Amino acid sequence: MDREVSQPRIVVGVDGSPSSYEALRWAVRYAALVGGTVDAVTAWELPGLYGWSAPAVDTDIDVDEARQRMTRELADVLGGEGAASVSTHVAHGNPAEVLLRAAEGAEVVVVGSRGRGGFARALLGSVSQHVSQHASCPVVIVRAPAS
Repeated sequence: MDREVSQPRIVVGVDGSPSSYEALRWAVRYAALVGGTVDAVTAWELPGLYGWSAPAVDTDIDVDEARQRMTRELADVLGGEGAASVSTHVAHGNPAEVLLRAAEGAEVVVVGSRGRGGFARALLGSVSQHVSQHASCPVVIVRAPAS
């Protein structure tokens, strides 16, 4: 009975959208219920970088600035104390694939129903749809509150 029991890990995708903020709130509440930890993950992919044309944007991303921006967003959404309880991870790559890798071994992965891109009338965004179809753990998809 000397086995070490680790805390459940909850992974949540954060992209600055209202539904990702609701997903973050949900993840923190769930972690409190199960005694788990929260890993907030954000990712970026440069459009055009892998296509036939040259990238249309500056490819020099300041990772430290991205981490600071994410920390500020977490504090705005959760308050200072809540944000301090969340681990942040900023990565380059396809957001769905980054989330799937981060969610390996997690208790659950939480995503917003729609991110910053796509059509406003879409019920499910491309990232949340991809994660829901390929995750190796349960997936929770959270909608933003109706405005």
